[in-house]
Amino acid sequence: MDRPVYTLSYLADPEAFAVGRLAACSDHAVFASEEEARSGQSSLQKCLSGTWKFCYAERPELRPLGFYEAGYDVSGWNDIAVPAHIQLQGYDRPHYVNTQYPWDGHEFLRPPEINREYNPVGCYALDFTVPEDWPRDGRVVLRFDGAESALYAWMNGTFLGYSEDSFTPATFDVTDCLRAGVNRVCVEVYKRCTGSYLEDQDFWRFSGLFRDVWLRLEPASHVRDLFVTSELSADYRAASLRVRMKIDGAAGTRARVELLDGPAAEADCAEEMELAIPVESPKLWSAEEPNTYRVRVTLTRGGEVTEVCETNTGFRRFEMRDGLMCLNGKRIVFKGVDRHEFSCRTGRAVSMEDMLWDVRCMKRHNINAVRTSHYPNDSRFYDLCDRYGLYVIDETNLESHGSWQKMGRIEPSWVVPGDRPDWQAAVLDRAKSMLERDKNHPSVLIWSCGNESFGGRDIYNMSEYFRAADPTRLVHYEGVFNDRSYDETSDMESRMYAKPADIEAYLSSHPKKPFINCEYTHAMGNSCGGMHLYTALEDKYPQYQGGFIWDFIDQGIEATDGNGARRLCYGGDFGDRPTDYHFCTNGIVFADRTLSPKMQEVKFLYQNVKLLPDRRGVRVVNQNLFVSTAAYELRWSLLREGVCAAQGTLDMDVPAGEAAYFVLPLPDGLAPGEYALRCGLCLREATPWAEAGFEQMTGEHVFVVEGVKAPERSGVDYRIALGDVNAGAHGAGFDVLLSYQDGGLISLKKDGLERIARAPRPNFDRAPTDNDRGNGMPFRCAAWTMASHGMRLADAAASEEDGLLSVRYVYRMPAPLDFDVTVAYAVLADGGVRVQLDYPGARGLPEMPQFGLQMRLPARFSRLRYYGRGPEECYIDRESGAHLGVYETTARANCTPYIRPQECGNRTDVRWLEATDEAGRGVRVERVDAPLQVSAIPYTAQELDSAFHPDELPPVHYTVLDVAGFRMGVGGDDSWGAPVHDAYLIPSDKPLSFSFILRAI
Repeated sequence: MDRPVYTLSYLADPEAFAVGRLAACSDHAVFASEEEARSGQSSLQKCLSGTWKFCYAERPELRPLGFYEAGYDVSGWNDIAVPAHIQLQGYDRPHYVNTQYPWDGHEFLRPPEINREYNPVGCYALDFTVPEDWPRDGRVVLRFDGAESALYAWMNGTFLGYSEDSFTPATFDVTDCLRAGVNRVCVEVYKRCTGSYLEDQDFWRFSGLFRDVWLRLEPASHVRDLFVTSELSADYRAASLRVRMKIDGAAGTRARVELLDGPAAEADCAEEMELAIPVESPKLWSAEEPNTYRVRVTLTRGGEVTEVCETNTGFRRFEMRDGLMCLNGKRIVFKGVDRHEFSCRTGRAVSMEDMLWDVRCMKRHNINAVRTSHYPNDSRFYDLCDRYGLYVIDETNLESHGSWQKMGRIEPSWVVPGDRPDWQAAVLDRAKSMLERDKNHPSVLIWSCGNESFGGRDIYNMSEYFRAADPTRLVHYEGVFNDRSYDETSDMESRMYAKPADIEAYLSSHPKKPFINCEYTHAMGNSCGGMHLYTALEDKYPQYQGGFIWDFIDQGIEATDGNGARRLCYGGDFGDRPTDYHFCTNGIVFADRTLSPKMQEVKFLYQNVKLLPDRRGVRVVNQNLFVSTAAYELRWSLLREGVCAAQGTLDMDVPAGEAAYFVLPLPDGLAPGEYALRCGLCLREATPWAEAGFEQMTGEHVFVVEGVKAPERSGVDYRIALGDVNAGAHGAGFDVLLSYQDGGLISLKKDGLERIARAPRPNFDRAPTDNDRGNGMPFRCAAWTMASHGMRLADAAASEEDGLLSVRYVYRMPAPLDFDVTVAYAVLADGGVRVQLDYPGARGLPEMPQFGLQMRLPARFSRLRYYGRGPEECYIDRESGAHLGVYETTARANCTPYIRPQECGNRTDVRWLEATDEAGRGVRVERVDAPLQVSAIPYTAQELDSAFHPDELPPVHYTVLDVAGFRMGVGGDDSWGAPVHDAYLIPSDKPLSFSFILRAI
């Protein structure tokens, strides 16, 4: 066969992207016999992943020339793992940027120019043997599942070809290059090529062979490509399974197509052929019921089996119907996430174990959809989505963000691909490579033309290719929002980070297209506030069909710091410049695959079955499209002030799309107090993604049973000492000391043990979150930071009334602020201290981050127990998924490990909180009227804000207890300008007051 010529000119030629590469095809499994197919082990494939020899060069001129030639000695080269990234194996460096191109400022480049001074090259070599039992009458191909960003390949000195597109397979015919005994495959992988303009995703810039490498025998009679589709009858009770095949060596061969344990059809082979099988009463596929079928194609010649190939399929119909996206006739709502392939240890070389963890995590938290942002994922991930049940937007490996948007401003003075004819074939190839590989996965509902690449004819032609090649799916492209010249590129209106009000405006305009948020509720740091404002649209507007949270997992890399300790790193930590620092950490899952507190909210807001308890029972609203609640039992518990007073289970079966009310056998004659009726739907039996008993959906109703309040303790049995500088109250086992000089409570003792480290002070500030920094809150609200740290004591006065000691403090705010805040302490008869804070309101000031009292306790008082919302941290705009109860944690555990330290650890609706040592001694905070917001962590806001990584936080000296009557939400519409929604801000122009009781326990 004719072989291409090796030349580095391919790197800078946008029309050279598939030199010598075989055409893309489906990812079906291939076996030599039915016995192999039953076992799942194929003798026709040999995995070449493992340890390869490796040589690194920073630029092409330094690479070892001719290393691919016969006899070249690579024994002195280093070893490297495949699959893996070069940058995580001790070479080059990881480099993170978001929208800007990584070479910006180092070299002035315009397409198709590529880096001249820096273009790392990884040279790989592997010796292997071909299985002796492989027949010699077939074809042998070499397949690279993922190579970033440009690949040259040789077999035994013969140049095979060149390939771009990092995330779909590059396959080469090596039949005439192989020999008996030892063979050598050699590869050059370049970090930069013209394809780099198309791979400007918001991710780490790596290179190398990061997915598996395979050698495969294709028998003389071979199913080269397989496309399985299903046509469902109008009532969905019957189907026709259609199998289109491209067959090599078709002459004299017969094909049998069957659904395993089901109907079959057979015929003599042709190079291109189609067989149809009628199927009665098929079990339909959906994320709720992922019924998959195994399709087997058996090729025989002269009665002998030559090849068996298999793929999964599912019977489903996805279509646009009356302006809505419908699955099997029902309007679908995507409760989705955007997912980068990522591991903190191996980058985008993701293991099967990590993929399985991701899918199980999504299912456990009511996530029903995933967008493969922004490139095709490992094929095995789609298999998991088929089997476990996740809807997939499969996205082409295309993002050219830096070519048209600069520092957030749309500036399309040069755009790729745009309307440029020299880039058309490259982007169409990327679309085709994805579609051909992934077309048999029932989980894939939508093809996406890529991400943030502006508009133009090239991308429109991609969408038309998708529609022509596969009419069974819809086409997505968000970029038409920025360039409406080819609005029909996308079948749905897709936007990023649209505000709820903007979405409502669109949906109220009687639009032609349904709406999805392909990215929303930007989950950077302490975020996802206000997510409920989006999910509330699902029931209000049929054309609102859900969204995809940006994103699933933090892209933090575990590395060793200068002191030999392991830490999670982000952009810039490897000396990579330019960089966008920790903007790569936007996940609802932390980089080490532990759950962030944000997942608590996601799980609740995404649940398909709503539980709405009241005083008598619970209303169950089943918003599933296809399945009843029969797989669950309802477990309920009645808690009186956090303690279980009654509980039980209930069998119930509510059909899909229906609702029912169930009266619960709650006890009569409830004692006075506050009650929470909590209901949960728990799995009756184990599933592949959760254990039996796992609580999937929840609901809660809080109510109060009124009664006669217990009489307050009468009489005062402590003595008061009014000194010149201090006022004290001393009773049986307790001592309280209030200082006129220090401006507050300086001593709170019980049984001689001090609880207070420093006098508490009013606090208006909090550590900024990533969202706060993005919307300018630290600058805008600097007056409140100044007030918290610059106030002075203006007056202190003690009084004695009815035998009780009271001290009132007045704090004057620093100029130019013109108001006073008062804090009043009253020592109660039992030694508790009632604290009252009053703010008069002031005009002309921005929103107040919080209004509270901050106190430092000795670090020993770090064990926390509280009655409020939990168990995870929550805020007034992110508390839907938090339930009222009694929870325990520690101050250190309460400091959420965001990769960039920031505000964290808050709890809402707190009735009381105890901070104690291991002996149970400490302080107790109790509400007086309204519930409180309380956080207790080992650091102040200033310490959090000064650290760029958690390991930079100082040694722990205190438990910092912040008791707030008011604390603003965290926001999360986006992290570069969106403010917290008005309903969750603290107005500074109105008077504010709150009180609580502080006790030594």
